[in-house]
Amino acid sequence: MQPFIETLTIVLPIFLVIGLGTLLKKFRLFDETFLQQTNRLVYVVFLPLLLFYKIGKADFSSFFNAPLVIGSSLVIALGFTLSYLYSGNRRYSAAIQGSFSQGSFRGNLAYIGLAICLNAYGEVGLTKAGILMGFLVPVLNLFAILALLLPHHGKGDEKTPNLIAQTIFNPLIIASFLGIVWSYWSLPIPIIIDRSINITTGLALPLALLAIGGSFSLEKLRGDLVLAAIASTIKLALLPLLAFLLLVPMGVSGSDLGIGILIAGTPAATATYIMAQQMKGDADLAGSIVMLSTLASAFSYTIILLIFKSYGLL
Repeated sequence: MQPFIETLTIVLPIFLVIGLGTLLKKFRLFDETFLQQTNRLVYVVFLPLLLFYKIGKADFSSFFNAPLVIGSSLVIALGFTLSYLYSGNRRYSAAIQGSFSQGSFRGNLAYIGLAICLNAYGEVGLTKAGILMGFLVPVLNLFAILALLLPHHGKGDEKTPNLIAQTIFNPLIIASFLGIVWSYWSLPIPIIIDRSINITTGLALPLALLAIGGSFSLEKLRGDLVLAAIASTIKLALLPLLAFLLLVPMGVSGSDLGIGILIAGTPAATATYIMAQQMKGDADLAGSIVMLSTLASAFSYTIILLIFKSYGLL
């Protein structure tokens, strides 16, 4: 009973804050305009500051784990390959295939991934997850674009985004890169700026979770729920299992292994819905995958963390 209660103390706070966001939206204490502005602030300002601050103040040589980065990248590649081949074998339409595949491997690393690693492993977990995320975001962007473009290949009307620009100018990648440079060279942060950033970064994860809750809507569950359930199962169950099977033989252990599995098990990112709208995917299916996987991740994370407790990974 004790391990179960301890696990709930990690998972429940995150989803209670998400629930609070849903209630605030329901009682009209914020609206769609506020949500859009909040999402933009979190993505462009607060999360980049958080990543830069946590990575920049860390000892890079102590926190960077190359096998963890390589193994986690392989998990994403496998998730893309398996989901894309499965949807192709089922002969889904191009729009459905793209959204199904992207929703099966593109996780919400920034909002839920960082929060769950912080609750599970504290500030050390947040720093390690931040460094890992800095390397995984470009990988996720690459495969997400491939998932949406490849089904339309040869039809002559697909939108082709500037992949290089999307990668170079991604604020999370820029912040992670600067943080890695700061950490690697042990550059100082003036105390006034240090304290200012420390206060500001406290806004990042609460606002991110409130925004997720505020965006919840049953109207987004309009896509094929069976397909959404299959994609969610791949994302929440198969990918963490693949992470375990890949990372253990590569020598990843302890909290690094736990973080790799938790990051692999993040629910589908909200960006999957946005990209599906922009790149001729099935937006209804993408929205259903985001909603369903986020709700189900409360249970999947509870199970994963209970297993962690049993095997001493927490």
